[in-house]
Amino acid sequence: MQQPDLSGARWRKSSLSADGPSCVEVAFVNDAIAVRDTKDRDGGTLVFHRDHWAAFVGDIKRGGLDDLA
Repeated sequence: MQQPDLSGARWRKSSLSADGPSCVEVAFVNDAIAVRDTKDRDGGTLVFHRDHWAAFVGDIKRGGLDDLA
């Protein structure tokens, strides 16, 4: 997947994060989901295809990744 142009991205932080030290932000750009560390916004961005992001979130909701913690 080619890196999307994130210059105009609207970054969102979870309302549940309450400005805690371990927050991430996400931006939805075309068919991509970009994720970055709130504390280090210039430190790099992970980009996922929308289908892969949906599968990842689905695994979390089903508890499929609980044994990785």
